Amino acid sequence: MRGSATTPHRATRRVFGTLAGTALLLPLLGAAPEQPADSAAGLQQAFAAAAAEYHVPQSVLLGVSYLQSRWDGHAGAPSVTGGYGPMHLTDARSALASAPHHSEGTEDARGDSARAALLPDRKVPQAGEIPARLETLPKAAELSGLSAEDLRTDPAANVAGGAALLAAAQKELGEPLSEDPADWYGAVARFSGADDSGTAAAYADDVYDVLRTGEARTTDAGQRIALAARPDLVPDTAQLARAGLRKPKAGATECPRTVSCEWIPAPYEQFGDNDYGNHDLGDRPASQSIKYIVIHDTEGAWEGVLNLVQDPTYVSWNYSLRSTDGHIAQHVKAKDVAWHAGNWYINAKSIGLEHEGFLANPDAWYTEAMYRSSARLVKYLSAKYGIPLDRQHILGHDTVPGPTTATIPGMHTDPGPYWDWRHYFELLGRPIRATAPQQGGLVTIRPDYATNQPQYTGCVTSGRPCAAHGSSEVRLYSAPDENSALITDIGRGGRPPTTDVNDLSSRVSTGQQYAVAGRDGDWTAIWYLGQKAWFRNPAGNRTAVNAAGLVITPKKGLDSVPVYGRAYPEASAYPAGVPAQAVSPLPYKVLKDQRYVVGDKVPGEYYYAVTFATDTHKVVVGKDLYYEIQYGHRVAFVRAADVDVKLSLTR
Repeated sequence: MRGSATTPHRATRRVFGTLAGTALLLPLLGAAPEQPADSAAGLQQAFAAAAAEYHVPQSVLLGVSYLQSRWDGHAGAPSVTGGYGPMHLTDARSALASAPHHSEGTEDARGDSARAALLPDRKVPQAGEIPARLETLPKAAELSGLSAEDLRTDPAANVAGGAALLAAAQKELGEPLSEDPADWYGAVARFSGADDSGTAAAYADDVYDVLRTGEARTTDAGQRIALAARPDLVPDTAQLARAGLRKPKAGATECPRTVSCEWIPAPYEQFGDNDYGNHDLGDRPASQSIKYIVIHDTEGAWEGVLNLVQDPTYVSWNYSLRSTDGHIAQHVKAKDVAWHAGNWYINAKSIGLEHEGFLANPDAWYTEAMYRSSARLVKYLSAKYGIPLDRQHILGHDTVPGPTTATIPGMHTDPGPYWDWRHYFELLGRPIRATAPQQGGLVTIRPDYATNQPQYTGCVTSGRPCAAHGSSEVRLYSAPDENSALITDIGRGGRPPTTDVNDLSSRVSTGQQYAVAGRDGDWTAIWYLGQKAWFRNPAGNRTAVNAAGLVITPKKGLDSVPVYGRAYPEASAYPAGVPAQAVSPLPYKVLKDQRYVVGDKVPGEYYYAVTFATDTHKVVVGKDLYYEIQYGHRVAFVRAADVDVKLSLTR
């Protein structure tokens, strides 16, 4: 999406405390300061106090809170669904709303030049009755006697409110307020707010996974929290049958057993003069391989976004993921092609995941439940379709290339700088680590998310600073000096680079790999968009780690080679009745002696599907081969015949 500068923003941060004072609410303005000895355990003590007052096992409180927020307070700012504090107590009045990202900008969601551009103009429909999962904060206030303001802004009060909710759920189930965490499975499932047993069970299973493995981390307010492992803990899952929840509507969904998934189909309907929507039928992976998973955010709340994907005149994606509990809805089968990425080549070879969230609201945080559910789905899809778990195959919408020069400025920029790629890849079981000494010749971008806080503008008002917040991205300069010019992207039509939250000109993202072009003290240079681009990488606080691998460089005798937004079949590969796609290089070049990291080697390919009837649909596969490369913030393609592939040793 392209984050709107007029998107409603977070509530004003307030400093408020009743148990450990302001030590609990240090704002996210850099590395968390050292905590005084008498307050270092403040939030841990809050969990202990709430557990004692409401007779809830402390481990259960900690496990639920970890799955919601990883124990972070977010300085009193609401999540994407209006959830507050370590327990993510929800207040629907604070939930954010905006235009869905496929309705903004000039990106054609299909990205197929053989068809007229698809530019839907929609607002997210307003939900009807507010679901219970979005109104847990008022209920917590009623049960605990604490004010709604305290529950929003004071982490200790928030934890107490969560404990009150859990105790009430336990009583409603007719269960005793037991000291044994194994006896609280039903209450934990009810705490999720889900109205179906599948989602509630998946949520509770995740909490008990946390209880079995244990966790420890320092929160965004500098509080060190620990949860001891209970590897032999076996919850009483039979309690769920007495929770009064409806059975899930899984249908024929394609999801792992470890998540809750329902089938809400996108329509394949014909209307008008060969107009149809909102996806194409296919036969993947038999007809063409699935090579990519594309991560999006919705720019709208759950119920409204689901209404959109069921509109045949809108666009489509394969899965939606809910923030409050990680619930998943599938809309398009993996065999079919959804219209979501703005590049037809990528669409035809990808699966799109929309996450309930907002790019331009740094404090509108994603829940751990959604991150975990998404990671499980991606691991499942990766194993099923042989998709490597790296940043050249697990793409953000912001790393999908424009298919032609004209499309580059309008390409979308979600999920944006506030998606925590480092944590996400840890959940995928592929933590980002150094894989070579300095002589490896490559770097993998890997800043510390919480303390890496580059300044962005334009979240609320164009040109005005966004709230300081952790980020997955690192800024690039034209020289080893933060006062030097930012890197310019010539694909943006001559517009100068800015720090706007949607301007990708001079930004690299966690997990992306680049060839080293130079080093100067605390600075490292990489090859990026045909230029030498510098970023700060000090020894004491690395923003990138060393790596090794394969790179491409122009063949000997060539001063430059063209860069493409897709892999094209040669004209002779097209059968009768399928118009040959014009080969359209982007305005970029790979210059002599420059090096870019290699992804897949692939044939040119085009899925011809311009009619509702599928009998004319064809997959055209050429003999001309291409390499996918990490060229700038986005991936790109070069012809294999134009380049040599080498090991990335530093020269």
